[in-house]
Amino acid sequence: MQVITDLTQRPWADQRSVITIGAYDGVHRGHRAVIGEVKQLAEQLSCRSVVVTFDRHPASIVRPESAPKLLTDLDQKLELLALTGVDATVLVRFDERQSFESATDFVERVLVQCLATRTVVVGADFHFGRQRSGNVALLRELGLIHDFDVFPRELVPRSDGVDEPISSTAIRRALAGGLVEMAGEMLGHAYEVRGSVVKGDQRGRQLGFPTANVEVSNQICMPADGVYAGWYERPNGDVHPCAINLGRRPTFYEHADHSLLEAHLLDFNGDLYGETARVRFTHFLRSERKFDGIDALVFQLKHDIEHARASISSLPR
Repeated sequence: MQVITDLTQRPWADQRSVITIGAYDGVHRGHRAVIGEVKQLAEQLSCRSVVVTFDRHPASIVRPESAPKLLTDLDQKLELLALTGVDATVLVRFDERQSFESATDFVERVLVQCLATRTVVVGADFHFGRQRSGNVALLRELGLIHDFDVFPRELVPRSDGVDEPISSTAIRRALAGGLVEMAGEMLGHAYEVRGSVVKGDQRGRQLGFPTANVEVSNQICMPADGVYAGWYERPNGDVHPCAINLGRRPTFYEHADHSLLEAHLLDFNGDLYGETARVRFTHFLRSERKFDGIDALVFQLKHDIEHARASISSLPR
């Protein structure tokens, strides 16, 4: 997949584009359905298939006090977009200046001058531009002027009986409730966070259950505090089953000010310090709670590990 950041010139002099536009946080099943249609139309029309997205979530600039936590950082998003098979991703830098660009100017600058757009595929509720003033109706008006079609599409419904479409907001809400299985169903894959393994207080090792303490950016959406089963992927591609504790460790700390992610790799003995980890959450096992003492905690940890082992024994990594 080609990643385009220079919007001052056309990347393909002799071809037009079929595009979709959006934040694409998570690149979930709904997103991939739209991209699938973009690819199909591009093939039929002998055009390039393109996703137009942003280098950060627009809300982080427009309304930073209420901007959502991210389901994917930029690297993850680009990796997931590449897996869709789309020809190119146009990465628009979204800063304060960009936030003031009108919807019409955005279309003329990016869709027309840069990408020579032939067709736009977006969700029926799509909004863009300054103060979200742009919508499908405006795109159609501009399409008549600049010779491109607009195909609005209804959002993909959830498959679990809940009467709402798949969305990044719905996935964040599921994660906030610890419902990682539900989030994974909407994503189409297990929810993954990434971070560096840092030194902790060595308490897990002292208890006989060494953990990798993974430091994740505070901009990333985390599941609810609790114990989970999942997978830990190392930089060399090795994947290990793990039991994950996400929380404030109330047995040892009365008033911890933030949650920590600790992953105990099953049947593994080695040094993980300093490496970048990918931790995937597959099952919620239990809520975090305070234990009466070390013996009670160790007894529960043994149970958690066996529960994690049983939960993920038949799952893809």
